[in-house]
Amino acid sequence: QVQLVESGGGQVQAGGSLRLSCAASGRTLSSYIMGWFRQCPGKEREFVAAISRSGGRTYYADSVKGRFTISRDNAKNTVYLQMNSLKPGDTAVYYCAADRSLTVIPIEKYDYWGQGTQVTVSS
Repeated sequence: QVQLVESGGGQVQAGGSLRLSCAASGRTLSSYIMGWFRQCPGKEREFVAAISRSGGRTYYADSVKGRFTISRDNAKNTVYLQMNSLKPGDTAVYYCAADRSLTVIPIEKYDYWGQGTQVTVSS
């Protein structure tokens, strides 16, 4: 029902910033809650941030609060993740995900996923 493509990943130095984008196609993005997840080397995929359909509510993992900001532009069918004050521990493959749920859901319930984009933070 929806296809997701992440972009904006790359390599930055510790303390730097990066903005990830997730472009959607197939259905209007306003019908979906959106989330960002990441998989660090040798670890399970974990929650990073989520945003409601309208963009009025946002949720963050404790590890990124105050540093990362999730936002959406439904007119452009795009979701963003602004990452500031990056740390080496933020190095991971970052994934965009979507679901038609009206409420916050656990990672295993997201129905649609992008291909992921690599973020590498050097010390």
